[in-house]
Amino acid sequence: MAQSPLKVSNIGGVTKIEFMERSIIDEVVIAQIGQELSQLVESLAKPKIVLCFAGVQHLSSAALGILITLNSKVKTREGQMFLSDVAKPIFEIFKITKLNKLFQMHDTLDQAMESFAP
Repeated sequence: MAQSPLKVSNIGGVTKIEFMERSIIDEVVIAQIGQELSQLVESLAKPKIVLCFAGVQHLSSAALGILITLNSKVKTREGQMFLSDVAKPIFEIFKITKLNKLFQMHDTLDQAMESFAP
């Protein structure tokens, strides 16, 4: 199996997920990301997740779909999910699609980490 496009770490009960790809546009990579994130959320009772987009320059609509599905799964499990370090061009996509209202977004990873309810 190919190397994971995600770097997952746990910091004080919060799962931090970083993307290893600058461009998340390849269908195979997006499918792998979706599968890995789904399995991760299903393995946690009340997931607390930060998706760190530092370094990500391109994001396809299929990747947005994965994020929407993931957000629903996290909410179903009474968890929280924040996005951080979203580059301006990608943030504009979130704004145009009004997804900036669906997702809680933070400028930095530290801000996102501090935002979790105890």
